[in-house]
Amino acid sequence: MPAPDIRLQANLWVSAYLNRLRLADIPAYVTRKGDPTAGTVLVKVALLDGTARAFERGYDMATGSRVWRQMADGPEPEVDAMLTRAGQRDPDLWVIELESRTGRTLLDEDGLSS
Repeated sequence: MPAPDIRLQANLWVSAYLNRLRLADIPAYVTRKGDPTAGTVLVKVALLDGTARAFERGYDMATGSRVWRQMADGPEPEVDAMLTRAGQRDPDLWVIELESRTGRTLLDEDGLSS
């Protein structure tokens, strides 16, 4: 029998993620606060060179696991516009913005990657 997909409340996940980023000395901010229990979370990383990337959580159909995938990459104003449009479609959406010249997000680390 497969393990149940237990989802952590969005506000608790965001709080834990922000704490991990703080401990790794990666500046991060909540730029859009969504539904505290079931909101979707998007992560934007500003590369501090005028470009940015955005990540969303999705499912890997081959493995059935939850994964983070890049949804945008390009000039920061274009990534911001895409995130604004996403927020207009989904009022429950959370957006976390972090700053990292190397693009480090910690999303590939244990506890965040799956």
